[in-house]
Amino acid sequence: MADHYNVLGVDRDASFDEIKKAYRKLAREYHPDVNPDPEHADKFKEITTAYEVLSDPDKRQRFDLGGDPFSQGGFGGQNFGFGDIMDAFFGGGGGGRGPRPRHRAGQDALLRVEVNLDEACFGTEREISVETAVLCEVCGGTGCAHGAKPATCQICKGRGEVQQVTRSFIGQVMTSRPCNNCQGYGSVITNPCAECAGDGRVRAKRNISVKIPAGVENGNRIQMSGQGEVGPGGGPAGDLYIEILEKPHDFLVRDGNTLHASISIPFTSAALGGEVKIETLDGPQKVSIKPGTQSGSTVLLKNLGVTHLRGGGRGDLVVHVDVTTPHKLKKDEEELLKKLASIRGESGDSVSIHKRDEKEHGFFARFRDAFGR
Repeated sequence: MADHYNVLGVDRDASFDEIKKAYRKLAREYHPDVNPDPEHADKFKEITTAYEVLSDPDKRQRFDLGGDPFSQGGFGGQNFGFGDIMDAFFGGGGGGRGPRPRHRAGQDALLRVEVNLDEACFGTEREISVETAVLCEVCGGTGCAHGAKPATCQICKGRGEVQQVTRSFIGQVMTSRPCNNCQGYGSVITNPCAECAGDGRVRAKRNISVKIPAGVENGNRIQMSGQGEVGPGGGPAGDLYIEILEKPHDFLVRDGNTLHASISIPFTSAALGGEVKIETLDGPQKVSIKPGTQSGSTVLLKNLGVTHLRGGGRGDLVVHVDVTTPHKLKKDEEELLKKLASIRGESGDSVSIHKRDEKEHGFFARFRDAFGR
């Protein structure tokens, strides 16, 4: 009988991963599709048989004790593990090689939270309710009833997969697939927890506190590590992502860290100048109107915009001025305006036509649309 350890070039105490790595390396070298030499084909059969023996705990044990590893229904050195051949060349394809764990990481969760403009500007702390999968407190994530444990699957004997041998043009082919009885876990929960039905987790609502930093805007996401779904079998929780939905403000329009406001003033105030008060996120603020202010002019109020998300400081508040003209005049008002027009030498035909700068027109048009004017 050949020394299977020698064939694969591994020590007698080699781990399964070391055996698999050695087999992959040799299979790539001696596979008949790579080297059609008949001697290489015989060598390939030899290393495939060696891997079949050493990758199976039962067969390896019988071999180590000096017995025939194929004594219980095996097919000798003519077996070809087709799944292992595919695994050697493509890193998988013949099954997972061993039971898959019940303890697995949970998924991430996403929750959308609405904030006002002032909360987005200055930051806030919000208490929110989250419904996710949490650890089952009855079984502690094991999925078993009190005092019970998972039992080794009697079909796959704990391997998590079953093998089937069929004939093909290259001989007898052995394929592997997940065990249907245990779903590939290698064990079966015969006495599941009544609370979680064997999953190790249950769905529950919980309240968590979320710190929303100053400067967030619509679409930003805040990551909260370990606050997502607990994994099957009580596995580690995923992350929770809080997506910000910024509600529109009554009279302020946000553009990045800059805020825009629109005010209307009478034509007399525009001509004479003065001060007006407007509401901002920082309370009432004075806006200075220069004499001769034209409709469409802007006044810049520094550091009254949105806080920068990364780094200190704030943006600005841009006040857009709209000059209004009265629709109806009283008789004395009309006389005064006529007198003013006479003094200024103005008449009905005092009109000058000019082309508005295209760039300027586009800029003001955007904000006119934004403010609904």
